[in-house]
Amino acid sequence: MNILIINGSPRKKGLISQMLGIMQEEALSNNMTVETVNIMDLEMKPCIGCMVCRTKEKCVLPEDDTLKVLEKLRWADTIIMGAPCYWGNIPGQMKVLFDRLVYGMMRDTPRFPEPLMKGKKCILVSTCTTPWPFNIWFKQSRGAIRAMREICRYAGFKIVKEIERGGTVMKSQLTDKDRQKCIKAIDKVK
Repeated sequence: MNILIINGSPRKKGLISQMLGIMQEEALSNNMTVETVNIMDLEMKPCIGCMVCRTKEKCVLPEDDTLKVLEKLRWADTIIMGAPCYWGNIPGQMKVLFDRLVYGMMRDTPRFPEPLMKGKKCILVSTCTTPWPFNIWFKQSRGAIRAMREICRYAGFKIVKEIERGGTVMKSQLTDKDRQKCIKAIDKVK
């Protein structure tokens, strides 16, 4: 089983990074192959909205790290996406990545978009500073999950687990419960 972890957090030691690290360790201990992409390390230009990629199935911008990520997405059986909540959504760099990869994740057809990643499983992880349950009620971490869920839906990923963690300012360390959620999430992709 090949797993691609996409870390949308700019903080390499933050809670998202820690949670994704726990999942990586658990996957490796189950003899899975794991690759991690840290979005903040990628060199990529933003999408210019020309829509040429929809017909040519290739981006017109000069080749950058987005093409490498697309190849890793194609290679993976399971994708784990993690992102902190920024203004009720995913961080801008993560949005730039998926804007640039739309042609490789879905194809336009006369009726409905055709998902190109069908059959792959996905785990979504988000954190936010708003304490629980307000992070859910006021759609904070839920906003980031919603954005990742939409990407997954159009690409054809089957979401097998969602983990939301609110109140990161007041509880800045992972709890045992958080760790257990991350470990158990890997059971969903076996």
